[in-house]
Amino acid sequence: MNRILSLFLAIFLILSLFSGCDYREGDYLPTGDALEDPTGTPVQRPTNPDQHLTLAYYPDRSLNPYASTDFTNRSLFPLLYQSLFSIDRNYQIVPILCDRFSVSADMRTYTIYPAAATFSDGTTLTAADVAASLQAAKNGSYYAGRFQHITGISAQADSVVITLDTPMENLPLLLDIPIVKASEVDAPSPLGTGPYVMDESLGSKRLRRSSLWWCTGDLAVTASYIPLIEGTSPIHIRDQFEFADLELVCADPGSDTYADYRCDYELWDIENGIFLYLVCNSKSTVFSNDSVRRALTHAINRDYLADTFYRGFARGAELPASPLSPFYDTSLAERYRYDSAKMTQAVEAAGFTGATVTLLLNADDSLRLRAGRAIGDMLKECGLNVTIQEVNSAQFLDQLKQGKYDLYLGQTRLSANMDLTAFFAKNGSLNYGGLADTTAYAMCLEALANTGNYYNLHKEVMDDGQLCPILFRSYAIYATRGLVTKLNPSRDNMFFYSIGRTLADAKIIE
Repeated sequence: MNRILSLFLAIFLILSLFSGCDYREGDYLPTGDALEDPTGTPVQRPTNPDQHLTLAYYPDRSLNPYASTDFTNRSLFPLLYQSLFSIDRNYQIVPILCDRFSVSADMRTYTIYPAAATFSDGTTLTAADVAASLQAAKNGSYYAGRFQHITGISAQADSVVITLDTPMENLPLLLDIPIVKASEVDAPSPLGTGPYVMDESLGSKRLRRSSLWWCTGDLAVTASYIPLIEGTSPIHIRDQFEFADLELVCADPGSDTYADYRCDYELWDIENGIFLYLVCNSKSTVFSNDSVRRALTHAINRDYLADTFYRGFARGAELPASPLSPFYDTSLAERYRYDSAKMTQAVEAAGFTGATVTLLLNADDSLRLRAGRAIGDMLKECGLNVTIQEVNSAQFLDQLKQGKYDLYLGQTRLSANMDLTAFFAKNGSLNYGGLADTTAYAMCLEALANTGNYYNLHKEVMDDGQLCPILFRSYAIYATRGLVTKLNPSRDNMFFYSIGRTLADAKIIE
C-alpha cells in the first residue's frame, strides 16, 4: 500500500478536525480523506491482472470456524469455506453447497442434497461431511443459538435430514454455516470447499487460490495469493493499514478497543446481527405499570445512541428485528419512535414523577456502559430518578437471575431469521426479569412457520413493552482505494458471492 507519509504528517491535524467518512450498506462508495492527492485529482493505480491484496488475522486466536468468535479471523472464512446456503445483504437466500432440498408438508423436516463439490484437496463433499459440520457448529458457542429448534441432524446415502421441533418456513436462513471435512471439524484450520486454501509453505500463513475450486462465482477477490499479516491489537492492525501493506480490514466500531482510521480509504458497512435492548423487570413497581412500560420506547433517542457511541455503525430499531431484514415493517415501527413527551406524560399520569428506578449495566463493556448511562439520562429527562448499578459480567448475570433491578441493558446476536423464542420461552436463555410469556412465545413460533406473522409478533412485543429494542450494530470494512470495487458484503460475510443459482432453483416442489 503506497502511503505518502510526508503528506500525511503535514495535513493530518487539519483532516482530523473533520468528521469521518460517509458510507452505505454494501454498495461500493469511494470515500475517505484522499491524502494521496490534495488537488482532488483521482489517483491512477496501475492495472494488474493479479490483484494485490493483504489481510490480517490474530495468530493467538482460533481459525476453526466452529470455535472462533473473533470477527477479524472470521472475516477470512468466506474465502476458505462455503455453506449450504448464503444470505445476501437483502436477506435473500442463495444456495451454494445445497444442490437441491425438500421440505415436508408440516415444515418440520428438511432433506438437503449436497452439491457435487470438492474440497481443496480434491476429495468429494459428502452428506457425512455436511452432517458432521452442522453437529460441530451446534456444539460450538458461535452457532449454538441457531439450533434451539433443531432436534436431529442425520446423514443418509446422498442427503442430510434435519428435523425440527416446530414448523419453520425459512430454515435455510440459519444454514450459512461453514462446511468442512468430517475428519477435520476439530482441526485448527480445517479444509473447506472455498476458493482459497490456507498455505504455510513459505513459513508464514497466506491464502492461496485453489486450483481445484469446484465452481465459479462473482467473487470480488481475484488474487492468486493473499498474504496474512499477524495482528496484535486493533491499533496495530489499523497502523498496518495506514502505514504499511495491509489492504483490507474488518473493524468493530462497537468495540471497546476500536481504533479510528484516519487515512485514505473506502468504506463499507457490514451488518453483524448484534442487538442492543432494554428489558423491564416484571416485578418493578414503576415498570409493572402498563402505561409507563409501553411508553418506554418513546424515551429512547436511538439515533443519538447510534451516532454518538457506535460512530454511525448501528441502526436504531423500534422493532425487535434488524431494520434491514424483510421482517421489519417501517410503518409499524413509526408508532414506537422517539418522543420523550409521551414517556413524560405516562410517568406523570401514573404518579411516578421522581420515583427511583435501578438500571443494571455490565461494566466490563465500557462502550455499552457509556450508552447505558446516556439511556439513564434520557429516563431522568422523563421524570424518573435513575440509579445506575454498574457491575462486572459475573455479577451482572447473578443480578439478572436474582431480579435485583428495574430494567437492564442487554446485548445478544440474533440469528438471521430474527427468532425471539429465547426471550419468551419458559426456559429461554434470554428469559430474565419475568419475560417468559406463553402468548408471545406462541407468536414467535407462528412467525417461524409463516413470516407474514412477524408483524403481529412485533406489535404484541411492542404493545406489551417489557422488551424494548434499541439498535442493531454493524462492522466497518476499510479498503485501499480502488482495490475491491465489486465488494458486496452481507451479514457477517465480507466476501459474499453467489454461484448463479436462486433458492427456487434448488427447492424441490412436491
